[in-house]
Amino acid sequence: MPTADELLSADTVTTLARVLARSGGRRNAPALTARATALDGLTYSGRVAAVRDAVLADLPEDWPAFEAVVRTALAEPRFAGWMTFPVNEAVAVRGLKVFEPGLELLHDLTSRLTAESAVRPFLRADPDRALAVVRKWTDDPDPHVRRLASEGTRPRLPWAPQLPAFVADPRPALPVLDALHRDASEYVRRSVSNHLNDISRDHPALAVETAARWLAEPADTTDRVVRHGLRTLVKAGRPEALTLLGHAPDVPVTVRGPVVTTPRVTVGEYLVFDYAVTNTGELPVELVIDYVVHHTKANGTRTPKVFKLVTRPLAPGETLSGTKRHSFKPITTRRYHSGEHLVQLQVNGRVRGEAVFALDAG
Repeated sequence: MPTADELLSADTVTTLARVLARSGGRRNAPALTARATALDGLTYSGRVAAVRDAVLADLPEDWPAFEAVVRTALAEPRFAGWMTFPVNEAVAVRGLKVFEPGLELLHDLTSRLTAESAVRPFLRADPDRALAVVRKWTDDPDPHVRRLASEGTRPRLPWAPQLPAFVADPRPALPVLDALHRDASEYVRRSVSNHLNDISRDHPALAVETAARWLAEPADTTDRVVRHGLRTLVKAGRPEALTLLGHAPDVPVTVRGPVVTTPRVTVGEYLVFDYAVTNTGELPVELVIDYVVHHTKANGTRTPKVFKLVTRPLAPGETLSGTKRHSFKPITTRRYHSGEHLVQLQVNGRVRGEAVFALDAG
C-alpha cells in the first residue's frame, strides 16, 4: 500500500503549485509552495486537508475566477493523479455555494483520478438537489463519470464521511444503481456491487429485493454484480441472500471437521485444519463453504470473523476435502490475546462443525 508521502509528496505538491500558478492562480502559488516543504508527519487525510487549504489560499475567492483557474489547469497534462484530490476538495468548499456549477466541475475533474469524496458535501447539504445532477451522470460516455455517480453516493464509502441520509434510507440513490448495474465497464459495475454491499449492512431486505429485481432480467454480468454486492450477507449466513444465489441453507450434506492439526498456535504461526464435505442428496448442490474464527478478547469473550474457503458445485455422492492454513501473523487491525479460540465450518450459511484450539499471544 503506498504511503502518504508516495501519494501526495512534496514533489507532487510543488508540481501542483506550478500548474495552478501558470493557470491563473497567485504568482508562484506561495501557499502551495510553502506547504510542499511542510508535509512531514501528516497522514494522507491530513495532507489532503492541508493542501486543499493552500489551494484555496492561492486561488481566487469568487467562483467564476476560481473555476477559470481550475479549468485552465485541466488543459495541462501534468495536472493528473493524486495532486487533483485536494483540488477536488477545494472545489467542494468553493462550489457548495453555487452548487450545480460546483458539481459540474467535479464531473470534469473526476477522470484525472476520482472526485468520489468531493461530491459528498453536496449530497449531505441537499440530497435531492445533488441527486438531480448525479442521476444525469449515469448516461455519460465517460466511465469515470458513471462510476462517480455510484461511488460518490455510497452510504458508507470507507475513506470518506458517511452519508447519514442514505444510511437511513438508501432508496433515493437506487435509480443510479438501476441505471448502472448492467454497465459495459467492469470498473463501474464493481462500484455498483460495493454500493449494494453498503446498503446490505443497514437494509439487508432492500439489498436482496434489489438484487432479485436485477436477476429477474439479467445481463451476462448480473450474477457477478449481485454476488459481490451480497457478499457480506452471504458471509453472515443470511438465508434470503443465500437462497437467491442458489445456495440453499438446508442443503443435504455431511461434514467432517474442522479437524485441527495444530491444537496450540503461537502468534506468527498458522492454524491448520482439515475438512471434508459430502453431497448426500440425489441432485447437484451449489455450496458456499466458509470458516469462522472466534477470536478470544482480553475479557474472555469471543468475536467471530468469517473467512472465505471455497464456492463450487458438488455432484451427488461427491466429496470435497482439503486442508486450510490460517495465518496468525501480527496485523495492525487486530490484537491477539492468549486463550482458547474456536474455529467453525459454515456451509451455505449454517455452522456444520467446530473445534477449539489454543492461541499463545506471547
